[in-house]
Amino acid sequence: MLPGYIKLQIFCSQLGFIHWLQNHLIPCPFKYITGIDCPGCGFQRSVMALIQGDLHKSFGLYPPAIPLMLFFAYGIADGYFKLDTQKSTVKKTLFMIVGSMVLISYGVKMYGLYQRYNTSA
Repeated sequence: MLPGYIKLQIFCSQLGFIHWLQNHLIPCPFKYITGIDCPGCGFQRSVMALIQGDLHKSFGLYPPAIPLMLFFAYGIADGYFKLDTQKSTVKKTLFMIVGSMVLISYGVKMYGLYQRYNTSA
């Protein structure tokens, strides 16, 4: 008997669902206008790599993707099961941590872009 995640991977690949998703990613309007990645650029490709089971590639494409998805899952679960306190302490703390990860990741990406621009100019 195959584990559930392998069954899902086989099911998705047999239907060509992953291939279809890869060809229908939403383009980034910020990148289209400015030519510079936005703080969310790479999230869709990272999720696609996770669906395919490639954790290393997913992290390389967009490091905050997994914490963001966990935060979204917690938010949905909190809506149904009321997991947080009255002041939403846990949700606010997680938001600050994940938001910091997004900003740090974007800062590192922009620093690398700046370094490449300076060396080529």
